[in-house]
Amino acid sequence: MFSHGSESLIKQAREIQESELKKFYSRLIKLLQGKDLSHEAVDSLQRLHLILSANKFTTKLPPELHGKVVSLLSSPSEQHQVLSSTVLRETLPPSGQELYNISEKISPLNSYAAALLLSQARSRTDLSSFCAQLLRSLESRQSEGPTHASTHTLPILNTILTHSPECLTDDHVTLLSKKLVDWLRYASITQGSGSSSSGFFTGPRSRQPAPIAELDGTVSGDFFTVLCVGQGFTDDQWMNVYSFSMLHHWLLTYHCVSNGNTTADTANRLQLSLSLSHSHSFSNDDRSEVDGSVVSMVSATSSSSRLLPPKERLREKAFQYCQRLIEQSDRKAHKRTDIDLQKACLVEAVCILDCVCVEDASLVYRAFPCIKALFGRLSSDLSFARVLLPIAQFYLNHGEMAAVDCDSVWKLVFDRFPAEMFNDNFLAHELLRFLRLNLESLQLRVQQYTQSFPNLLKLLAWNSPAMVDDFVDLLPSLVTTGTAVELLHTLLDLPCLSATLILQLRSTCMPISEPGGLMSLDAFRNPSFRGLFLFLLRAESGSGDTIERLSTLHDLLSEAVEWARVVQCAQAVPVLLHIFFNTVVTVANEKLLSHLILVMLERSSLLLDIPEYITETHRVFSCHLLRLCKLHPSLVVDQSRELREFAGTIANVYNQEEIYTHVVWVLGEYLSVSCDSRCSVRLITSCFETLEAVLFEITSSSTPLGAVCPAPRVITTLMSALAKLASRSHDLIPRVSLFLSKLRTVTRGGPVCWCSDEDDLVSIVTRGEELWSLLKAPGVAQSVLTPPTHVITPKWHRDTNLAMPLQLRALTNLTHSQ
Repeated sequence: MFSHGSESLIKQAREIQESELKKFYSRLIKLLQGKDLSHEAVDSLQRLHLILSANKFTTKLPPELHGKVVSLLSSPSEQHQVLSSTVLRETLPPSGQELYNISEKISPLNSYAAALLLSQARSRTDLSSFCAQLLRSLESRQSEGPTHASTHTLPILNTILTHSPECLTDDHVTLLSKKLVDWLRYASITQGSGSSSSGFFTGPRSRQPAPIAELDGTVSGDFFTVLCVGQGFTDDQWMNVYSFSMLHHWLLTYHCVSNGNTTADTANRLQLSLSLSHSHSFSNDDRSEVDGSVVSMVSATSSSSRLLPPKERLREKAFQYCQRLIEQSDRKAHKRTDIDLQKACLVEAVCILDCVCVEDASLVYRAFPCIKALFGRLSSDLSFARVLLPIAQFYLNHGEMAAVDCDSVWKLVFDRFPAEMFNDNFLAHELLRFLRLNLESLQLRVQQYTQSFPNLLKLLAWNSPAMVDDFVDLLPSLVTTGTAVELLHTLLDLPCLSATLILQLRSTCMPISEPGGLMSLDAFRNPSFRGLFLFLLRAESGSGDTIERLSTLHDLLSEAVEWARVVQCAQAVPVLLHIFFNTVVTVANEKLLSHLILVMLERSSLLLDIPEYITETHRVFSCHLLRLCKLHPSLVVDQSRELREFAGTIANVYNQEEIYTHVVWVLGEYLSVSCDSRCSVRLITSCFETLEAVLFEITSSSTPLGAVCPAPRVITTLMSALAKLASRSHDLIPRVSLFLSKLRTVTRGGPVCWCSDEDDLVSIVTRGEELWSLLKAPGVAQSVLTPPTHVITPKWHRDTNLAMPLQLRALTNLTHSQ
């Protein structure tokens, strides 16, 4: 990892002796005496940092050296600030020096010093005092200190707010809210002086300070925002940008430390509403009288907003600021970077408007016309998809209150986004995050959500490893009695959907006449197969549970089974199937569960030919078939015909061993009068004959060509099922006993063709002898093979009429007597 020279330096730093280290400290203190640091002093500081960082234990510097290094944080040289802060990060403050005392020695408080103090805060008290110091630095006038002294303050405060908002007091919130209002709304509207043309954005050069401009080059006629350009920028304009960058976070979290007077807030909000109605009428009249003036509607409310308390005044100014940004975003920018900037600012502006409307519902009616117009302007251009998601959030939060029609919004979110932009990983992440954050609201208020699962699953089919965690959370909300069957089919077809999405993209970028194309791509373009692929690409549910020609589709996609994206998608399916079945048992009735059993039996042989995928899917089916039948034993009688047909198919013994074994076990376990009164002797006999024929067939003939011998578990399960059924209908006992005795006789003659392993054969014979012995006493066999419910689930330790509870208590007292 390191070069030989680097490893040698690190080794020397780790092995330095205490005496040598003290001499090094003394020499470094002398080097730091002068005002200007020599190259030797800088090299020594770098070596000190190496020594401190190479040791795993944090050490303390001598107090004098520590003070010298702290004083370098106030150096005008940025190199010295960086070097001293990195050294101090590796040390502990000297004993008796609190964080506040150290911070008093640093003037001015630059970004490196502030970050250092933040990292070394050891308690909430330290953070609170540090916040107070930062906020005091904001109160000072620009003429009282360096012009750049405040630029680091907001990022540091934002960090504190993220990790420990309770460190801010009500006074801190009030002060910072006032400062944010000043920076957001009252930044200067002329370009800053300076020869450099660099800034947030580059604009036309001018030698003298000039008015700020819009992105389309026109002179700005309203207050400064992040979408204004100029040759240079003043300090308050820079603070305007910093303020906007943290505004959303501040609005979301500042209430954690506030306990203001709700009654006063309500009164002030009412006063604001009355003032705004007057302000708007005045603004319209004033605008009609002044030719050529560019006076924004939002600017006219400044006088009324001064009546508000700081937090509400900040909300009002944030509202005005965001409306101005939305207005500016309609201007045609000349540079690609400015277009991207407009999109980013729109995302933040809509999120802030949503936040202020959540806090103050009276703003919803003022904000919705602007948001609705913005959606109408952007909805046809999917390059603004990242902006449209916050708009959808706004509609979800406030559409019901404003009584607006949201269908067009949800059609865009659930229809066009997944269908046309499934391969945009960033948008997919944002969309799934939106769904997860609003899951409860979407289920209650947006009908299109549960119907759009075929479209949403395209995101998973395209990028399974990155999206599977999201769908683990989302899938339960998509499972309803109306969607369960189709959703199960769709989950099983996910690898096919993944392959189809790949073909869809390739079809658009590869010419039809290009030679050497894929057979599956030709099939995708073939009109006769178009319906199969269109069903997979459907946008919403309701057009049918599945398609009839699934085997044909699997043949067409046979070359896709090795594609990496398809294989990854197949690996995610078993996980989602577990979640599906765990959820469906909580919402489905027996009729639906009965239908799902049919789907499992049918689809167990209709899966895309990926061996690991088939094996894992069969394992999931087997697990949940047992669970469903255990919860609702009557399902076995309901689907007895289909289960018998499945169990009576010899091919399933060799091709679907896992699920076949569990189907046989279910028939033997739950086809009983004790589980369902409809279970007749005729039904038991019919099932017995089916299983008997299969067992006779596989033990009396050789294994089919290309197949392996049936697993011993299959044979022993068949034998056990026959014995259980015979114990419930004693007329069948002689037939089972005859077969078991013949089995013992046949195996004595040497190896058999249906079992290649001698140990397995011994196990099979042993099980047969056990069952034969049981069936000699039919009463005992029924008690052992079909025990009553109270025997399977005893509750002796709870029954106070028995001696067991008394014995347990006596044993407990004896063992815990000490």
